[in-house]
Amino acid sequence: MMKRTAVALALALSAPLAFAQSQGVTKDEIVIGSIQDLSGPLAGFGKQDRLGMMLRVDEVNEQGGVNGRKLRLIVEDSGYDPRRAVLAAQKLVNQDKIFAMVAHIGTAQNMAAMPIQFEKNVINFFPITAAREMYEPFHRLKYSFAATYYDQIRHAAPKLAKEKGAKKVCSVYQDDEFGLEVLRGAEAGLKTIGMQLAEKTSYKRGATDFSSQVARMKSAGCDMVVLGTIIRETIGVIGESRKTGFNPIFLGSSASYTDLIHKLGGKAMDGLYATMTVQQPYLDESSQPIRFWANKYKTKFNEDPTVFSVYGYLAVDAFVRAATKAGPNLTTDSFIKAMDTMTIPTDIFGSAEMTFGPKKRLGNNLSRLSQIQDGRWKVVSDYFKGD
Repeated sequence: MMKRTAVALALALSAPLAFAQSQGVTKDEIVIGSIQDLSGPLAGFGKQDRLGMMLRVDEVNEQGGVNGRKLRLIVEDSGYDPRRAVLAAQKLVNQDKIFAMVAHIGTAQNMAAMPIQFEKNVINFFPITAAREMYEPFHRLKYSFAATYYDQIRHAAPKLAKEKGAKKVCSVYQDDEFGLEVLRGAEAGLKTIGMQLAEKTSYKRGATDFSSQVARMKSAGCDMVVLGTIIRETIGVIGESRKTGFNPIFLGSSASYTDLIHKLGGKAMDGLYATMTVQQPYLDESSQPIRFWANKYKTKFNEDPTVFSVYGYLAVDAFVRAATKAGPNLTTDSFIKAMDTMTIPTDIFGSAEMTFGPKKRLGNNLSRLSQIQDGRWKVVSDYFKGD
């Protein structure tokens, strides 16, 4: 009888500790996971994101880790396919026992993976997508850093239209949720200055011929065009426009803010504006801290860094800040408690300050403008005032 009582007492005393323990945290390490596109249409971005994450993980571990624990990063490939993202999430969550999913790329892929994570109390931290679903509806395990495409364009379109004296603003957009978010942002923003779109035209995802869309906007006399386009489509629309002598002001979202636009599109891309947050990290950047970081990346991986390298790097950096603040007893609950009082200051790449709270899961909704000038992105505005 006394033996049974002693066993029961031992179990009772150990229960709170077992309950508080979160997977992916041991005495010596914290295991984090990420799902990237390493073999599909966004493989270039996925590789850069992964390398940026690896750079910050290595730096942290060289400096002794997080409260004495080393970081271990496990990356799986989704091929940009939501079904593969589900399989990758199942492996990371159930087999590798990750503590958090960090910088997972893609909207549909995150949407597919999150239920698997949330069932096991695994945080979705700073996904690489500007979709509202990354923080809405509210969930305690969601944390997002990216201003939505809707907010980016809602703030940028009226500012640029007024600044350039545009009379007829039009839009060409991808016929899906991404393109519609850009379109809705343009409509909402222009409404604040008493304007509406003079013309709007869409294209099917995967389209390569934009002659009819360009002809339609040219015939409508558009002097500014909001682009709900990504890489190939941005280059296609602008290239076709230049060929036909149609030269309006072009404004894209952060989906078209990549060095691939000017590398693949050439001189014709000069003049394009895009909403953005972090600066493109050129190796010869005038900012010494960015130049130092870019060359460190180049030395380590033997390739030039990009904005996606920065996204991955900063996502891990933000995770480390919160995990450090959570203290030696790192659990999902202590991490959330730390994040809910967290302010992440601006960094060398010019990110706006981010704040989080018990009901605030988006760091900020701010963006600014860059323009391609002489074949490289140049920051041309401060952050638009948020609301």
